[in-house]
This record gives sequence, structure tokens and C-alpha cells, in this order.
Amino acid sequence: MTEEMHRPRYVIHVAAELIGVKTHTLRYYERSGLVKPQRSPGNIRLYSEYDIDILRRVRNLMDDLGVNMAGVEVINNMLEKMNQLARENELLKAELQRLYRKLEEE
Repeated sequence: MTEEMHRPRYVIHVAAELIGVKTHTLRYYERSGLVKPQRSPGNIRLYSEYDIDILRRVRNLMDDLGVNMAGVEVINNMLEKMNQLARENELLKAELQRLYRKLEEE
């Protein structure tokens, strides 16, 4: 995932509009630990594209699929773990390929 995806860029009102929820809903999601927007020096919440993606998924799970908050937390944790494992897998594959090339050269 690129640094650009994590760059803070949207204030809470803009983020809420992009997601289609009220600002108090985003504050609730933050208190629940579903999203952790960065803060400006003036303590203003700033949401990144990554945060927006998470919030869209949360809204979809809750509104469209009827998943409750506990279920959303479990799903988000599982997705994060799966993404982490996929990144580790890619690193291991690259290392394995490097070792195979080294063996072939010898």
C-alpha cells in the first residue's frame, strides 16, 4: 500500500459526505476503534484514502448486509490479518526466487 493512500487529506465533514454518513457517526466509529484518523496540529481529524476505504466497507457491512458493530470489528480484523499475511507471502516468494536464482548461478 502506498504512502499516498495513508496521507491525511479529508476533514471530518468531507469524509462524512464521501461516505454518506453524519459526522457523529464517524466520531462513533473512531471511538469504537474502527478507524484512526490522523490529527492536524490544531487537533482536527484528517482522514486518508485508506480511512475512507475502511469507512465505506463499514457502512456497506452495516447498512447493506446487516452486520452489527461487533461483526464489523471481527471482519475488519480478519481482513487486516489476511492482508498482512498476503504481504508476508509476497516477501517470502520474492526471497525464494532470489535464492533460486542464486543457486542457478552457482
